[in-house]
Amino acid sequence: MSRINTPQTIQEAPKASQSILDTVNQQLGSVPNLFRITSNSPHTLEGYIALNSALAKGTLPAATRERIALAIAEINGCDYCLAAHNYLGRNLAKLSSEEININRRGSSLDAKAAAAVEFAATIVKQRGRTSKADFEAVRAAGYSDAQIIEIVGHTALNTLTNYLNETLKTVIDFPAVVPLGAS
Repeated sequence: MSRINTPQTIQEAPKASQSILDTVNQQLGSVPNLFRITSNSPHTLEGYIALNSALAKGTLPAATRERIALAIAEINGCDYCLAAHNYLGRNLAKLSSEEININRRGSSLDAKAAAAVEFAATIVKQRGRTSKADFEAVRAAGYSDAQIIEIVGHTALNTLTNYLNETLKTVIDFPAVVPLGAS
């Protein structure tokens, strides 16, 4: 059970959040609990959706974005995001089980994607204090300045949802995944 109300319908959400939830519903075919619980703060929901939408227009491939989300969820211990991105990685980004397992450990089978995932993992573990060598490794993998900033943006976006879900104890509405530390 979550620590605050999770609106069960779009109509139960604050009026200022309803149009955003309608858009989510149109795009995804449902409104996952993350969006429902965040709707209690229309400004937070609006900010989350705006950054998420802007980053989706970036140049990082969707599969790399999911790989980063899996690594960040595992590091931050967010069961909700781990379940959600395991589902999205498998079903939308078409990542294999082996790839997802490696992503959760902070890397990738794909050399270029591995550099992005490892950089994102380092950002979280070092709280943004990456070394010159960390930065040069992601640049050497072929990422542009804009893409490096997008990696930082995805790291921050996923950290936001990790913190929201763990703080609020959002009820998981995706198939549950066992954290690596628990297996």
